[in-house]
Amino acid sequence: MVEADDVSVLILAPHGRDGAVASAILGEVGIIATTCPNLEALVAGLDASACAVITEEALLSADRRELAEWLERQPPWSDLPFILLTHRGGEPVGHLTDLLGNVTVLERPFHPAVLVNAVRSAFRARQRQREVEAHLKERQQTHERQALLIRELHHRVKNTLATVQGLLGATARSTHSVDEFYHSFADRIVSLSNTHNLLTEDYWQTAPLIEMFRNELAHYDDGGARRITLDGPPVELSADLAVPIGMAVHELTTNAAKHGALSAPGGQISVAWKVRDLEAGRRLAIDWVERGGPPVEQPRRKGFGSTLLHRVLTHQCHATISIAYNREGLSCHMDIPLIEERLVPEY
Repeated sequence: MVEADDVSVLILAPHGRDGAVASAILGEVGIIATTCPNLEALVAGLDASACAVITEEALLSADRRELAEWLERQPPWSDLPFILLTHRGGEPVGHLTDLLGNVTVLERPFHPAVLVNAVRSAFRARQRQREVEAHLKERQQTHERQALLIRELHHRVKNTLATVQGLLGATARSTHSVDEFYHSFADRIVSLSNTHNLLTEDYWQTAPLIEMFRNELAHYDDGGARRITLDGPPVELSADLAVPIGMAVHELTTNAAKHGALSAPGGQISVAWKVRDLEAGRRLAIDWVERGGPPVEQPRRKGFGSTLLHRVLTHQCHATISIAYNREGLSCHMDIPLIEERLVPEY
């Protein structure tokens, strides 16, 4: 099918009955034809036409500069078909056919079927040109999207390498043996990898918050969903939030497994979250509460986990963090502004 705005044939035949005859012939087979009073009117309608039927004398008696400029301005995919009506027995004027370029010459008088076939061939040619236009647009959009994805990948890789470097230094400072360093650092890299897996499943756009908790906590449950409770609405985190929040969840889980609720058979962890719509934007509130573990005491020194929670989430995510070392169990409240993904738009 020809594009919706490419359904008309323009006819320029101001002398005699050629215009009326051609229009009537095309109308009988359902082809829309518009008769133009002069060359200026024809040029004005070329953008929305499938082809143009022009008599030789109409071009010879008109100022053709505006038509030449329009033809010169055609985009690379376009080569509008023209049908030039000449007198029988005469040679078409060479500079006119050169001007029109994609031209079919018909001698008058012609059989109606000849004109209809010429116009239909022009329609098919214009349809192919429009298909080329659509293909070029799609290729351009694909190229732009690929360039955007490459820039986003570069941004993500830099952030990830910076995160790994930070994990390396902080783990080295908070451990006391090579073996302890190895296991702590390996666990943190695995946690980072799990978050990355969630992101890459969605073309590095968002990661479900609940899946991040499940990745860390599911294997500590007792099978009856009594030790671990997760409660909150669906929340998709942008990559800039998912990585630091995933690290924070890992540190809370690791601490609970070593010293808190997950280190005792009857210990329980409850995680609840909600999203609030405020004038300043949407905010995510997360409450992590431990119960049933060993009695909690205020730590004598700040470990890597609490350092990450305060430093990374506060500085990188602009979050508000509060940790309470209640004797019955640690609790942590995080209030985080939700940010939308900056890159990779849909087409």
